Amino acid sequence: MHPARDAERSEHIFYDYRKDDPRHMQYSQDQTKHRQLALAPIGVFDSGAGGLTIVADLRKVLPNENFIYIGDTANCPYGTRSEDEIIELSVQACRFLVDQGVKLIVVACNTASQAALSVLRSTYSSTPFIGVVPAVKPAARATSHGRIGIAATNQAAKSSYLRHLIDDFASDIQAYAVGCSELVTLVENGELESPFVDATLQHALQPLIDKDVDVIVLGCTHFPALRPAIERLVGKNVQVIDSGAAIARRTQAILDTERLARPLAESGGNLQIWCSGDAQDFSKVASAVLGYSVQASQSLL
Repeated sequence: MHPARDAERSEHIFYDYRKDDPRHMQYSQDQTKHRQLALAPIGVFDSGAGGLTIVADLRKVLPNENFIYIGDTANCPYGTRSEDEIIELSVQACRFLVDQGVKLIVVACNTASQAALSVLRSTYSSTPFIGVVPAVKPAARATSHGRIGIAATNQAAKSSYLRHLIDDFASDIQAYAVGCSELVTLVENGELESPFVDATLQHALQPLIDKDVDVIVLGCTHFPALRPAIERLVGKNVQVIDSGAAIARRTQAILDTERLARPLAESGGNLQIWCSGDAQDFSKVASAVLGYSVQASQSLL
C-alpha cells in the first residue's frame, strides 16, 4: 500500500468532477473548441477546376463533411509559372480558406503541392495540409512491362520532386514523364469530349504510347476529368491511375486520428465553390467536371 500515492490519486479524481475547478473548466472549454473545429468545413484548393476531381473522391468517402473549394482561375494554369509565382499564389489562395475557418486544407493541385506545400505548412502552421502526390508507387507495382508513363504539367514533369519519387519507388523500372499543360486548358474550357479533345490527347500522350507503357499516371488533378477520352485512346491494355481515392483515404485517416471528423448526428454534405475569375464561366466548367449542376461565387484573392 502507498497511502501518499492513493491520496494523490483520489484527490485527482475528486477534482476532475468539481465544476468550479479550473482544470475542469479548461477541459470543458477544450472539448467545446474541439467540437466546433470538428464541425468546420474542409478546404480544397487548386489553380482551377482540376481539384474538383479530388472533391468528387472526397465526397464519396466523407459524405457528411462540408467542403469549401477555391479555384484560382484568374491565374490558371500554374504549370507554366515559376516556382516563386506558384508559392505566392498558393499562399494567397490558402489564406482565403484559412479565413473561412476550415479545419484542414487539401492542396488538390500537383504543381502547387510540389512547389509550395512546405511553405504553406510553415505559413499556416495551425492548419493541417494534405498534398497530392503523383501515383508513381502504385504504378510501379501495377506494371507488368516494367514501363510506366507519367502525364503532368510542364513544370511538374521536369521537377526534382518527381525525379525523387521515381528514384524512391520506380528505380528498377523505366519511367517516362511528359509535360502536357495543354490538357489543363481543355478542362478549364470545359472541353471534355470532342474530336478536338481526342486529337489533343493523341498529340500529348503519343510519346508515352510509343514507349509501350502499360500504366499511365495522371499526374495533374485536371486530367481525371479527361479519363474516358484517355482510356479510349490508350486502350484496355493500359491502366490509367490517379491519386484521388488515395487522397480521400488519407484525409479520412487524418480526421479520424485527430478526432476532427464531423459527428454523424450533425447533418452536412454541403459544397461551396469559389473562384478568382469569372464565376459564371467557372460554374459551367465545374458542373461539367463534377457531373451535376453547381453555382460558383467569385472571390478576388
